[in-house]
Amino acid sequence: LLEELGINFSHIKEKTFAVLNPTGSASPEVIEDQDLAGPLVFCLLFGFALLLHGKMTFGYIYGIGGLGCVGMYALMNLMASDKTISFVCTASVLGYCLLPMAILSMVTAVLSFKGVFGYSVSALAVIWCSSASSKLFVIALSMHQQRLLVAYPCVLLYSVFALLAIF
Repeated sequence: LLEELGINFSHIKEKTFAVLNPTGSASPEVIEDQDLAGPLVFCLLFGFALLLHGKMTFGYIYGIGGLGCVGMYALMNLMASDKTISFVCTASVLGYCLLPMAILSMVTAVLSFKGVFGYSVSALAVIWCSSASSKLFVIALSMHQQRLLVAYPCVLLYSVFALLAIF
């Protein structure tokens, strides 16, 4: 049944490990796989972790995520000269790279992140998410010289998610 739905667990595992190791390599075939099962799980995990704080932010998560996907889809297709990326692939990359933010929100459910230490850890989570997503976009679109330009809007998007997680 899962094969008929297009859910490939080996690709989900490879994409998750590519996010968890932002300095490693990933194959373009795995990145271009249009899988939304993993991102949906990570968005729900992020939302449930925020729910442990007493924050009902599912609407914000999906709204900001959807708007971010539309913006990144347009921006990536404008920046790439040779290749194009589909909207579903863009949503997949951004959703998978939400995993460090979900981990941050689970940790903030236990610890208070209102001080300098919390802001520093949140900044590290934003950098982690942004470097992973920019790596995946650069590999998928062969834009190796433009990684910092790709990373900047990713930093802005994941900073909004970090604000949801710590405040």
